[in-house]
Parts: sequence; C-alpha cells; structure tokens
Amino acid sequence: MKKQRAFLKWAGGKYGLVEDIQRHLPEARKLVEPFVGAGSVFLNTDYDQYLLADINPDLINLYNLLKDDPEDYINEAKRWFVAENNRKEFYLDVRAQFNQTDDVMYRSLAFLYMNRFGFNGLCRYNKKGGFNVPFGSYKKPYFPEKELEFFAEKAKKATFVCEGYQETFKRARKGSVVYCDPPYAPLSSTANFTSYAGNGFSLDDQAALANVAETAAKQRGIPVLISNHDTTLTRRLYHGAELNVVKVKRTISRNGAGRNKVDELLALFRADSHIELGSENSGE
Repeated sequence: MKKQRAFLKWAGGKYGLVEDIQRHLPEARKLVEPFVGAGSVFLNTDYDQYLLADINPDLINLYNLLKDDPEDYINEAKRWFVAENNRKEFYLDVRAQFNQTDDVMYRSLAFLYMNRFGFNGLCRYNKKGGFNVPFGSYKKPYFPEKELEFFAEKAKKATFVCEGYQETFKRARKGSVVYCDPPYAPLSSTANFTSYAGNGFSLDDQAALANVAETAAKQRGIPVLISNHDTTLTRRLYHGAELNVVKVKRTISRNGAGRNKVDELLALFRADSHIELGSENSGE
C-alpha cells in the first residue's frame, strides 16, 4: 500500500516513521490515538475502527467537518489557495479574524490556510489561546486536495473527539490497541520547544502518561505503544515496556542545520494475557 501523507504539515509528524510504528503495533480491531495530530498513523494502518482524540478543538472540529461534509469543505478551502492570498497582510488579517471568531467553518478553513501559508506548518497558540504563527513567505503553497479526499474517505471508520488523553484511555476497551504520540520529552532543559496546545506537556505529564499506559496494559489487557525521544528520562519512564530504537530525521527545526537524526524510542506495553476477556468493567 502506498504511503499516505497527511493533509496538514505537522511538527513531529509521524509520516517518516509509519513503517516502524506499523511493525510494532499489535493486532486489534480498533486503534485508539489520544494524540492524533495530523493523523499519519491513522492514514497508514488498516483497523476496522478508530477512536482519534486531541486536546486541540480546532483540529478535531476540522476533522469532523471533513468527515461529515467533505465536498463542501474541500471546495471552500480550495478558494483560499490563490496567489493574492499569499501575502503577509492577508495572512495576518485571517489570523486576526480566526482569533476573534467562534464560527467553526471559518476557523476550520482558516486553520488549513494558516497551516499551509504560515511558517513551517507550525501550530502554536499564545497564553490567551490566540494562534500566533507568523507568515511563511512560500512561493506557492500546495493545496492538499487528494490528501483531504483520502482523509475524508478513511474518516468514515473513525470517531474524532476533543479531550485529554486520560479520558481517551478510559474509552478504550479490550480488542483495542492504543498508540500515543505525546509532545516530545525535552532533549535538554533548554530544548522544550514542544508545546502546541497552549498548555505545555510537562515532565509530570510524561510520567503520568507512562503510568496510564502501563495500567491499561497490565490491568485492563489493552496494549499501548508510545513514541518519544530516546533519552535517559524516557527509558526510565517506560522501564516496564519493550523498547525499540529507530533512527529518524527531524523535519521541523529552528534552523536547517539542526535537522540531524535523533533516536526515536518506541515503547510497547504488552497486554497482560492473564486477564479474562469479559472481566473489564464496561461502566468506566
């Protein structure tokens, strides 16, 4: 199967890693992703069902619009991708309107426009929740029509929800596998350029996620695969998991020279096979 690209550019996106992730994901009927991001793993796996979550409401609203009314969304979005809109003044005007409106259709169209016309495809909000990525100055931003169409078709098998990872884990049932792609743990105390939802993912969050993952596998029989930087910290956090290391080239960096290979850790918490199939409390 040809590898499918996401229609959004995404910092830390998993397009370059999908084969490695596929290889380490256990078989299941349903894939649960608490940090869906641009959805590269969803687009490049073949499960009967998907539960895809993220704490970014703009992302989830866009996915639901695309799922429910793909033709309308794609036609409207295409109109934004014209030469006269590739100007800093226009971009800043869209960004200002985006930050002032609650209109889901406008925000979803502007989100794709800013993702493609903004700097490096970043998704970043300030403390007040305002989108603050600068203009990108690209020659001719690409309109991802085929990618949007593929996503919309695949989305028929998916449920998209806006919530934190703990809630998503609670929804997971036996017969599911969970794949977690949290914001990266910092490589050093200064390299914490990872928060994208306006509320950074702290080291405490990294530890809590590892704990939730291990509990799901050992007590509820649901395997969990987590990807993160390979550091002393993450190895300590995932000590109860099977660890595999993958070499990967970063696609987003503050400077091109900094795009060196950083080892990626794939940590698999295997399900405890001693758990009876009907024993999980479905009223959670």
